[in-house]
Amino acid sequence: MNSLRHRHAVLPALALLFTTAGCSSADDGASAAVPTPDAKVAHLCRTLDGVLPAKVDGENRDDPEPASVLTAGWGGEAIILRCGVGQPPKMADPKVANGNDPKAMAGGVDGVDWLMEEQDDGTHRFTTASREAYVEVRVSDGRDSTGVLVDLAPALKEAVPEGIAS
Repeated sequence: MNSLRHRHAVLPALALLFTTAGCSSADDGASAAVPTPDAKVAHLCRTLDGVLPAKVDGENRDDPEPASVLTAGWGGEAIILRCGVGQPPKMADPKVANGNDPKAMAGGVDGVDWLMEEQDDGTHRFTTASREAYVEVRVSDGRDSTGVLVDLAPALKEAVPEGIAS
């Protein structure tokens, strides 16, 4: 877990790793499973929902169904955020911490630490680390994901304090 706290210049690596896979959806009707966090995390997620940007990486906010303050979206299926998810298994995987997992890596973007995972379907899942709530962001259209993370960083830093998620 300590490697998640190290600040490295990961933007070039992210650009290389996450622009290689392409996946797009013509369906504008996005859906997302709504997490079920405890009351403390749900409060942080409500706060986050209130400060999320109207645009992310050039895409307008377009929340998925069912409507919830625990989920947000931009550009249909392109960018989906879920707040209050559980800890991803790879976050505790020593292979990831040591940089030995080709589909997952730890890194930071604009003051927010992330576990970055390439999914089997070509999407990319980013989960905050070292924050009091786990926030997951899925990017599904092959875009350079760093723009997404840069645009979300101010809201995450404002609404979800650094610490250990419950």
